[in-house]
Amino acid sequence: MKNTVITSNNTITAKQSFNSFAQIEASFQFALNKGKIMSNDMQLSGNTYAVGSKKGFIGSLLKCKCPRCRQGDMFVDSNPWHLKNTMKMHKECPVCEQPFNIEVGFYYGSGYVSYALTVAISVASFIAWWALIGFSIRDNRIFYWIGINGVILLALQPYLMRLARTGWLSFFVKYDKDWQINKPEPVERSNKTHENNW
Repeated sequence: MKNTVITSNNTITAKQSFNSFAQIEASFQFALNKGKIMSNDMQLSGNTYAVGSKKGFIGSLLKCKCPRCRQGDMFVDSNPWHLKNTMKMHKECPVCEQPFNIEVGFYYGSGYVSYALTVAISVASFIAWWALIGFSIRDNRIFYWIGINGVILLALQPYLMRLARTGWLSFFVKYDKDWQINKPEPVERSNKTHENNW
């Protein structure tokens, strides 16, 4: 009889343990499903974008993304070497609706960014040439470097022009982590008649 009681007690303990385990498993599954729901993509403007995701500044800059949400494309054609569409921009971000032409002649200032990028690439290629090949006053290696550096800059020019505009805009339009809720600031000065004159 004593063994029966012990067995019965053991049976009850096993059932309690199983029930506790089942509750823990159910709670874990609920949390997992909730995480999946929160990480699901949100549908905006016919495109899919991650909710609450924060892309890094450098990555979004190199991909020429909108500086406000870091997700929308600034340019219509993703390939800058399609020369007919190299500088064709969206009027506003297709994701957060941030206007890209925020004032008259705004992108004149991108020339400073383009100049800085050109100097940086030239300095980098100079150092690489100096370390790998070297320079000498007794031959024409420096002229070879000038020629090759010129070809590199010319080949990269379509992309550098886009990168300069994206970088210039990022000085004035900052990242907004709540861009899904907050509306972009309205454009203060704009002149559609002269939009294509710069």
